[in-house]
Amino acid sequence: MSGFTDALVVSPLADGKTWVIVRDFGYDVGAENSGDHIGVAICFQTDFASFPRPFWIILPKWGRYGNATAVHDWLYWTQTRPRREADAIFLEAMGVLGVTPLVKYPMYWSRAMPCAVFGRRRPSQSC
Repeated sequence: MSGFTDALVVSPLADGKTWVIVRDFGYDVGAENSGDHIGVAICFQTDFASFPRPFWIILPKWGRYGNATAVHDWLYWTQTRPRREADAIFLEAMGVLGVTPLVKYPMYWSRAMPCAVFGRRRPSQSC
């Protein structure tokens, strides 16, 4: 089974929305020690789950899926894998974390759909 290689340790930035990775953090895709490893760099900045504020009541920015969102943000930022593969890894990682299907699939589609529909997730970030 795939898995996270280290605990996610972050520190908030002054903007109150962004967090910086302060310790090595990674994810093994497919299976532990599979050789397909994603290492998220120290000092990488993440906003975790990017939802409009009204949706935070249903899906807050941080939850059981937090580690998966940090890996997903890293993959979108580095663009080392195709968008669809990054989204599939996000879905897999949420499964590893035990995120329930009622949360996992809306999270997956909320992250994957903007790129599918609009061609990118954020103006500063291409898919």
